Amino acid sequence: MATRISRRRAGSGTDRGAAGADPLLQPRRRPHQARSERRVRDILEVTALLLERAGLNSLTTNLIAAELDMSVATLYHYFPNKQAILHALGAKWLDEWQRAIDEIERSSRTRPRVEAFVEEAVERLLVVYRNQHGVLYLVQAMFTIPELRKLDLRLDEHAIGRLREIFRRLRVRGSAAELDRLARVYLKLCNALLPECVRQQGVAAARTLQDLKSLLLSLLSH
Repeated sequence: MATRISRRRAGSGTDRGAAGADPLLQPRRRPHQARSERRVRDILEVTALLLERAGLNSLTTNLIAAELDMSVATLYHYFPNKQAILHALGAKWLDEWQRAIDEIERSSRTRPRVEAFVEEAVERLLVVYRNQHGVLYLVQAMFTIPELRKLDLRLDEHAIGRLREIFRRLRVRGSAAELDRLARVYLKLCNALLPECVRQQGVAAARTLQDLKSLLLSLLSH
C-alpha cells in the first residue's frame, strides 16, 4: 500500500502477545490472509516512521490513518488504539533483539576471546537499534505500556541467561552469582549507550560506540 512517507526498510517481525494479555493491546483482527498481513505490516511500518518524524506525544491514530490513506474506522478494524499499535511494534522489535542475542550466543562458540566477542556482539546489537525507525521513542513507549514492559523484562532475563553462558565459555572469572551480575551490568550498559550511538552522528557516535566497547572489555577483564 502506498503511503505519503517514503519507505526505506520493511519490517517482518512476529507478534509476541501472550495469552491473557490486555485485550485493549491486542490486534482486533488476526492477519490470516496475505492482504491483511500486508495491511498490518503497513500500519506498523508507518507508525515507526511517524515516531521517528513526529515523536511519541504527537503520534495519533488519526495521523497514522492519514498517512496510510485509510479511515480511522478501518485502522480500528486492526488495532483498537494507539497503545495496541505501539505494543505490536515493540513486540516485533523485541523479537529482533532476541534473535540477535541468540545469534551472538551461537557465534561466540567459535570465538574464544573476550575481545572478539565484545566487538561482534556490540556491532550486532547496534544493527538492531539502527534498523528500527523511531527506536528512541519506541524504547520510551516501553516504559508507558505495562504489557510491553513485561515483554521487555522477560527478554532481559533471556539475554542475561545467554550472556552468563557466554561468559562462562569465555572463562570470565567469577562465581555463578558474579557472572549473573556481570551479565546484568553488560546488558544495562548496552541498553544505555546503544541508543546514544543512534541519536548521535559522526565522530560523537563513533566515540560513544568505542567507549561502550572499552567499558565492556574492562567489565569482563576484571
